[in-house]
Amino acid sequence: MSRRRHSDESDAGSQPHKRRRTSEPIEIEDRLESLICRVGEKSTSSLESNLEGLAGVLEADLPNYKSKILRILCAVARILPEKLTVYTTLVGLLNARNYNFGGEFVEAMIRQLKETLKSNLYSEALYLVRFLSDLVNCHVIAAPSMVAMFENFVSVTQEEDIPQVRSDWYVYAVLSSLPWVGKELYEKKDVEMDRLLNQIEGYLKRRQKTHVPMLQVWTAEKPHPQEEYLDCLWAQVQKLKKDRWQERHILRPYIAFDSVLCEALQHNLPPFTPPAHSDDAVYPMPHVVFRMFDYTDAPEGPVMPGSHSVERFVIEENLHCIIKSHWRERKTCAAQLLSYPGKNKIPLNYHIVEVIFGELFQLPGPPHIDVMYTALLIELCKLQPGSLPQVLAQATEMMYMRLDTMNTTCIDRLCIV
Repeated sequence: MSRRRHSDESDAGSQPHKRRRTSEPIEIEDRLESLICRVGEKSTSSLESNLEGLAGVLEADLPNYKSKILRILCAVARILPEKLTVYTTLVGLLNARNYNFGGEFVEAMIRQLKETLKSNLYSEALYLVRFLSDLVNCHVIAAPSMVAMFENFVSVTQEEDIPQVRSDWYVYAVLSSLPWVGKELYEKKDVEMDRLLNQIEGYLKRRQKTHVPMLQVWTAEKPHPQEEYLDCLWAQVQKLKKDRWQERHILRPYIAFDSVLCEALQHNLPPFTPPAHSDDAVYPMPHVVFRMFDYTDAPEGPVMPGSHSVERFVIEENLHCIIKSHWRERKTCAAQLLSYPGKNKIPLNYHIVEVIFGELFQLPGPPHIDVMYTALLIELCKLQPGSLPQVLAQATEMMYMRLDTMNTTCIDRLCIV
């Protein structure tokens, strides 16, 4: 989203009026980008107050800067997934004030989703699907049209002569959105959602899992089973459904604006057909969910959610998103991890250490270079010298005790740390 601006010193002296006229719109655009990107960060005002104020600013600038605002909002939906609900709330407030803008945003998001899928940018596409689903909670998108999109996603599992990883991704895109929107969809379309989950269950039962032993960090199933990612997420969603879709960890700022948002007109998603499979498509590889801690390892303070609790998935997913967004700047990344919303309700240091080692040990290769994880752990210990080194020492001792069942490639990576 950043823009490189070029200046010409000679122009500054010879054409002051022209210079001022051309630079002013750029300054306003930069201000809008900064305001949107920074909303949700630490502030003396409440998040709700900041969102309401920002919505007012953007509404006033829509006549002259609508295309720029659309581009920025579509970009943050894709590259700042850890602030998902902050931005869906902002879009909801704008839609309540300007219905046409809400419709244009939904159309722009669908175009962007199609482009990311065609470009094999599946991580970004996943964030866009999740963003669209959360817009149902903000009364921007009608629930039936979201269910229809999910049905089209799951229909991919019926295609012939396609790699399993293609079906896996579309099923994962649906399941991983349900912690955010499952409750709303079930209230509106329970029969259709039951049918959808039954189709997913049938697919999960027949899919091959010969890859699992090759991707497990440990060969032993005790003390923590190393589950295949779709199996684990399915168990978490099933428990969430059993708990009547009650989830207690996702930040949901739109609840504070319910009286405003519920009056807004909603948009239907246009019919969405997943792009056909092509030989040059590169789908995400399956993986195994790394587990190193449970509630017994953090006896003091908040209790760690169980492995099949959807809160565990949400926390880990958000921490992965933070690392993905900020991994190039270790200090910023460490600070963002330790500023995680709701950190007082969970044993955050244990979650952070587990997620970092989970990425480092991911097979066949980690998402980022090995040394990044070492640098990040050092930075975290600097910021939390009174607590994080102890958790890291506890984790290291546990791993050395289990070296005899550890994958040799992971042992090599552990030695680097």
